[in-house]
Amino acid sequence: MRVSPLCVTAFTATCAAGAGRHAIAEALRTRRSGLTPNDFTTTALATWIGRVAGLERATLPEPFAAWECRNNRLAWLGLEQDGFRERVARARERHGAHRIAVVLGTSTSSIGATEEAYRRLQQDGQYPPDLQRPIVHSPHSLCDFVQRALGLTGLTTTVATACSSSAKVFAHAERLLRHGLADAAVVGGTDTLCGSILFGFNSLALLSPEPCRPFDPARRGISLGEAAGFALLERTGEGPWLVGYGESSDAHHMSSPHPDGRGARLAIEQALRSAALEPADVDYINLHGTASQMNDEIEGRIVAALYPERTFASSTKGWTGHTLGAAGIVEAVITLLALESEVVPGTLNSSTVDAACGPQIRLHNEHRPLRFASSHSFGFGGSNCVLLFGREAPG
Repeated sequence: MRVSPLCVTAFTATCAAGAGRHAIAEALRTRRSGLTPNDFTTTALATWIGRVAGLERATLPEPFAAWECRNNRLAWLGLEQDGFRERVARARERHGAHRIAVVLGTSTSSIGATEEAYRRLQQDGQYPPDLQRPIVHSPHSLCDFVQRALGLTGLTTTVATACSSSAKVFAHAERLLRHGLADAAVVGGTDTLCGSILFGFNSLALLSPEPCRPFDPARRGISLGEAAGFALLERTGEGPWLVGYGESSDAHHMSSPHPDGRGARLAIEQALRSAALEPADVDYINLHGTASQMNDEIEGRIVAALYPERTFASSTKGWTGHTLGAAGIVEAVITLLALESEVVPGTLNSSTVDAACGPQIRLHNEHRPLRFASSHSFGFGGSNCVLLFGREAPG
C-alpha cells in the first residue's frame, strides 16, 4: 500500500524538556534533561518523572471551564505554543470548520480527575459537586475539548492504543484525507501524570529509581512523563512530509512484546513499503527506547537486523520521560525538529550501549544532513506504529 503523502504544515509539543519547539530543540542541543525526582505522589515512590513546569498554575478560559482537569490544561498549554491555534484558524478559513478532522491519542485521558473524585466521595457515595462533570470522566474528554477549543466541527476520533496512540493518529488521518472524509486534520495527543500510571507501572516493577538510561546495559526501567503535542496535516503546503507509516499488533501478551519482535518488525517493513523506501534511505530513527530490559533489547536487535550500520538511531526519553499516549506525537515532533535543524539527538543519561543491541544506536548528538527519518512507537500490549517523515515534498 502506498500512502498519500501529507504536509505537516504546523507542529508543536510541550513536555518536561520545554514548552514549544524552540525550548525543546534547545534542551536537545544542550543535553538538558527534563527529568526530576518524583514529587507528584504524596505516597513515597522512588522514581524520576518528566513533569511539565507551571501546569498547576495553568487555567482554562472561562468558556471551557466544564473541561477543567490536568489533562485538558496541558492540552491547552500545548495548543498555545508556536502559534498553533492561529495556524489552525487559517486552515479553518481555507477548508471550513467541518472539513478539518481532529484525531488525538491518549492512554489515560482525564482519569486523574476521576481519581480525585473517588478520593473525595461524599457520604452518599456521589462525586463532589465540582467534579460532577461527565465530560472529564470520559476517554473522549481530550478530543472533545480540543475540537471545541479550535472551533472545529468535523470528524473526531480518540485513539487509545497505549504508547502507540498518538503515532497511530497520523495513519488514521491519512486514511481520512485519502478517502475524502476530511481536507485537513489536527493530530496529536496528551497524557498527564496520575496515580494510576505511576503506581500501576510500579506494581509491575518497571519504574527506574534513577533517570532512565535507554539501551544502557545497566538500565533499570522507565521514567514516566507527561506531554501534549499537535500537528496539522494537509495535502499541500510548506513543511516536512508524512511519507509512510506501518501498523501492527503483536497479538502475543497483555503487557510483554513478542520475544522476536515480530509485530515491531512488521510495522517497520510496512512503513518502508508504504513510502517506497529501502532501509538505507532512512537517515535517523527515533527509537521507542523506554529503558526497560526486554523492550530495548528486542528493538535494538530488530534495528540491527534491518538497517545499515551508518543509520543513526537513538532514544530521546532521557529528555522527556515516557509520556505514554503522548509519546508518539512528542517523538514525532523531535524527529521533525531533527529533519529541520539537522541536529540529531543522541541518547541521554546512558554511558554505553548494550552489546545485545546494534551499532546503529548512538549516545552523542551529531550534526548531519537528513532526508528521511523514522519514529517508532511500540505500545504496551503489542500495538505498534512506525512513522516515516521526509524533509521535502515527495518527488
